[in-house]
Amino acid sequence: MAPPLKTRSVTAHVPVELAEKVDELAERLERSRNWIVKQALCAWIEQEEERVRLTREALADVDNGRVIDHQAVQAWADSLGTDSPLPVPR
Repeated sequence: MAPPLKTRSVTAHVPVELAEKVDELAERLERSRNWIVKQALCAWIEQEEERVRLTREALADVDNGRVIDHQAVQAWADSLGTDSPLPVPR
């Protein structure tokens, strides 16, 4: 059997409306408020970690010259919705 996870309480002041939504979700899902907040926090942290990863990847592309000319992107965007849209610039 795995040892129990160590936990720590984190306190945050949130708008009353948000707290009420958490209460409503907890009741509807038959889960604790703690579970709802933990799920939301885990999802947000995962999203932020992915955003940072993608930003670093994009900056590495720039550093290595893997970029698309702004004018090519603008011409492509301007062509969207016309009778002859341009292919996606590469």
